[in-house]
Amino acid sequence: MSKVIILLADGIEEVEALTQVDYLRRVGIEVDMVSVSDSLTITGAHNIVFQAEKFLKDIDFEEYDGIIIPGGLEGVENLMADARVLETVKNMHLARKMIAAICAGPLVLNKAGILDERRYTCYTGIENRILNGRHRNEAVVIDDNIITAAGPAYAQKFAFNIVKDLLGRNAVKELKKDILYKRY
Repeated sequence: MSKVIILLADGIEEVEALTQVDYLRRVGIEVDMVSVSDSLTITGAHNIVFQAEKFLKDIDFEEYDGIIIPGGLEGVENLMADARVLETVKNMHLARKMIAAICAGPLVLNKAGILDERRYTCYTGIENRILNGRHRNEAVVIDDNIITAAGPAYAQKFAFNIVKDLLGRNAVKELKKDILYKRY
């Protein structure tokens, strides 16, 4: 079974985080909702309050197949301010594990120094703050082990690409069937 971390901090974009948790769990991927603060209670960018399940300090990244970084500028700034987040992202990249970031999330990848000359996408205007990498004006961009998406409207497509990376095309087909994607 695949196992991933989703990093959570106050100010993250709720739809970008919770869509991943919901969709990945539907196909059997174990998703640990991990708080980077001293509280498991997370208040999202739109004042939706929800609970993380674990603290970053208790995580052994070697147990995971990937990491997901939701957007929301305030949340991303909170993630970037935590040296443990940057170290975890670097270690997972060195181990060639899946790294997925949406909206402002690629700022974390940039600060962790893993974008290099890789292709990525992000929320409009965020590319002006990213020093490395090659921005693409696309919904989702995959470059080797890094998956990026442009923003909230693409949370679903982002999830499909994460599922495809971890479990393959058939799992995406099953997920789409389960959620009635394109039924009507």
